Amino acid sequence: MAGVPPVLPADITVAATLNPRRELGFWGALSANMLNMVGIGPFITIPLALGAMGGPQALIGWILGAIISLSDGFVWAELGAAMPHSGGSYQYLRRLFDEKKLGNMFGFLFLWQSLMNGPLNVAAGAVGFVSYLSYLFPQLKATTLTLSAAALCLLNTWLLYRNIRKIQIISLITTGIVVASLLWIIFAGMTHFDARIAFDFPPGAFNMTTGFLMGLGSTTLIAVYDYGGYSNVCMLAGEVKQPRKVIPRSILWAIVLIALLYCGLNLSILGVVPWREAMVSKAVVADFMAHLYGRTGGIIVAILIMIAGWGSAYVVLLGYSRIPYAAALEGKFFKIFAAVHPKGHFPTVSLIVMGVASAIACFLSLNALISVLIVVQTLFQYSFQCLAVIFRRKQLQEQFQQDYHLSGTDPGAKPYKMPLFPIPALISLAGWIYIVTTSKLIYIVMGMGLFAVGAAIFLGLAFHQKDWPFEVKS
Repeated sequence: MAGVPPVLPADITVAATLNPRRELGFWGALSANMLNMVGIGPFITIPLALGAMGGPQALIGWILGAIISLSDGFVWAELGAAMPHSGGSYQYLRRLFDEKKLGNMFGFLFLWQSLMNGPLNVAAGAVGFVSYLSYLFPQLKATTLTLSAAALCLLNTWLLYRNIRKIQIISLITTGIVVASLLWIIFAGMTHFDARIAFDFPPGAFNMTTGFLMGLGSTTLIAVYDYGGYSNVCMLAGEVKQPRKVIPRSILWAIVLIALLYCGLNLSILGVVPWREAMVSKAVVADFMAHLYGRTGGIIVAILIMIAGWGSAYVVLLGYSRIPYAAALEGKFFKIFAAVHPKGHFPTVSLIVMGVASAIACFLSLNALISVLIVVQTLFQYSFQCLAVIFRRKQLQEQFQQDYHLSGTDPGAKPYKMPLFPIPALISLAGWIYIVTTSKLIYIVMGMGLFAVGAAIFLGLAFHQKDWPFEVKS
């Protein structure tokens, strides 16, 4: 390889006559996706999954989550390859559902939920970071830990406030540390694996009761939350070189590799730590290593997981900071969010606002809010993307022709198409519906309320500006 492929945006500008530099290659895109997927999630959610299913049969939820994620990955791959512009779902929903009408509303609602979902996801990584910090320093009080999480978000904002070539090394090194840590944990677990402990299923573990189906839905929700991040490259698609090839490959390979790592991680822990103990652990991976190597082993892995938590918050902040920028660039959000650094050519206001909001989110209770936001994403983002790929195929092909052939991006390219169409999209849609219908009613109600508030704001602005559906016909 001639050089290290860039991971992050290099040259974003407000001027319509200038385009981002397409410097993000396969390895950079794969790294950005995988680091976003790994993060801190599985290290703190394994006990939740065990509790939801009441035993090691929670592995079924991780497998089902991988199937849904891979199917959804094909949807993202087709959308991202056809419309290689920064902004991800914001661009897809607007352009496929008529950006002057319903698509405009969908785009606004995506932006609306992203402004809250982004900071909460960044904060989740930071909170996970301090959870393992508390394992190292049990004497730290809750207030100190919260302030530390907020400080981490502000540190990441400062690290991202610079040119790509100063950032890419951090991302690639962090990804290497995260993956190496997972491999070490899996190796340690497999070399000490005890099948009697791992498969100590409680009585009636596989009885197809309502409780089993609800628990499986909750575990699958946790799994897809942890798998989430494979579409990170779509938020940076305007800076991907050879997007028709790089975007699908980086998404699908990231899902497959992380699914193997996650299933291996679960088996490793279950084969060493009895599931009834793991289910109530606050730092399950550190406790796992302590079982094998004593307190020293727990401390070492806690430090490595803290690096993963930092990296998660770092990359998620990067991706979400581009969404308000992309919207403002098209005049669909406050103009100030389109501001870029005069020398580094990266979004400034958007990055600062998302970074500060993430720090503030660290002071909130995240459990219920994250569940609500997953339901919101399922109802009004992922499900609509599946429907768009199936029923708006003609418009998708037109967008491909416009973006590649007319713009000269890759005049000879042929559109990427998911295999066995439309089966992957249908599997993904069915999976999202299952996750929503097995969620707690309060989360669904809160998600619908969040949607209603966003829709009301959009309609209020449309009425004031005389846009759709209140436009005045001449």
